[in-house]
Amino acid sequence: MSSYTARFQVVPEMSAENYGNAGFPVLATPALLGLFERTAIMAIEQRLATGEGSVGTTANIAHLAATPIGREIAITATLSETDGKKLSFDLKAFDGDQLIATCQHQRFVVNVAKFAARLADKPI
Repeated sequence: MSSYTARFQVVPEMSAENYGNAGFPVLATPALLGLFERTAIMAIEQRLATGEGSVGTTANIAHLAATPIGREIAITATLSETDGKKLSFDLKAFDGDQLIATCQHQRFVVNVAKFAARLADKPI
């Protein structure tokens, strides 16, 4: 299984306060989900063929500990299973040595042009 680690600075835009939860200047779960997805994307981008991308389909997060604004976190994505175009990841987020969250995440590899064409057919 291949792994990839990315580091992120926790900024005010990622705070629970920014998501409407006043009084909690900590990394918000929705922001954490975005960082998990970003790390999974970075983990596979070199493996994709020209014209391919990936879309997230499922995520199961356990947010275990609070991280204050200003801290740096490290997220490791491990590609745990492939089934055709379906990719499964196990992700872990750390604040220093402390495990702050885990995530099981699935993505599907898609042709970007075909995906965009399907979207163009949907009325706005």
